[in-house]
Formats: sequence, C-alpha cells, structure tokens
Amino acid sequence: MGMVTKAAGPRDRLLDAAQDLFYAQGPGVGVDAILKHADVARRSLYVHFGDKDGLVTAVLQRAVEEDIAWYEAALAKATDPRDRLLGVFDQLDDLVSTKTFRGCRYFATDLAFSEPDHPAHAETTAFRRRLQEILVRELEGLGHPDPPRAAEQLHLLIEGTLVRGATGDARHPGREARELAAVVLDQA
Repeated sequence: MGMVTKAAGPRDRLLDAAQDLFYAQGPGVGVDAILKHADVARRSLYVHFGDKDGLVTAVLQRAVEEDIAWYEAALAKATDPRDRLLGVFDQLDDLVSTKTFRGCRYFATDLAFSEPDHPAHAETTAFRRRLQEILVRELEGLGHPDPPRAAEQLHLLIEGTLVRGATGDARHPGREARELAAVVLDQA
C-alpha cells in the first residue's frame, strides 16, 4: 500500500516562501508577494507569526540552524584540524561561485532593517556568535595560541568571501581567503 504524504501546512509554506523570496529579493519583499508565493491567506501570517517581523524572525531562526549545519558539514569533510578549517574556504568558494548565490542573508537582513532594535538583528547576531564559537572550538583543537583573535580573523575572511561572491568582484574569493586563512592558522 502506498504512503500518502500530506502537503505542507500554511505555516511551513509561509516559511518556505519567505525564505526563498528573502534570499532572492531581500527581506524587504512585500507581504503580498510572500502570501501569493505560499498560496495562503493573510490570516495565516497573523495566526502563525503575528506579523511580518515575526515571520522574518522565524525564517532567520530556521536559516541559522541550516547554515550552522552547513559549516559543521564543511568542517567534517576532513579530520586534520588545519584541513578542517581550510576546507571551509573550499566549500565557500564552491558556494559563492554558483549562479544562484545572492550573498549573505544576514548582511542583507541587517541592511534591510535599519532600526537597531528590530528583532531580526538578534537572529543575525546569534548566527555570528555561533559561527564564532565553532571557529574558536576548531582553533583550540588545532592548538592555536590565541583562538578568539584568530576566530575573528577567520570570520572576517568568511564574511569577505561572501561579500565578494555576491558582488561578483572576484571569480574565486574563497581561494584567496583560503590563502590568508592559512597564514592565520600557521601562527599555531
């Protein structure tokens, strides 16, 4: 007997639609476009998220988990501590070299919502904090003499790769960042 799969409910369709549209067009995309893409009534937005800010926050919370999992998977491709960290830049280069790459969703969010107390900023900050913690952990595993400082440097290289990839200023920014990351890691 075949298994019947239930179509995603309105909440999940809203999350999927908003995540797709925020990435493609930026988080300033209108509610009407999200509702149309999700094929749900306006009431569903208010029932499940309260308002657009609630939807933005929920999308970012989900994206943070997905993106942290992406970084962990990139690290897991190697066992040597140095190779684990350098491999992140190889994976970033592959990511930013695709035709569908539109940049860093966290930068886009921070730029779209200029009010400092907008709830989206808590989520972008949470992502950056978690990525920083991962980098510190990996640098400690490498035996680096100053993991917090080196993590800041690697984080800057990661963000630079994402920006350069989004603007098309460089063909392979991850490769360039990888070379600089090796200098940071060689301080160990």
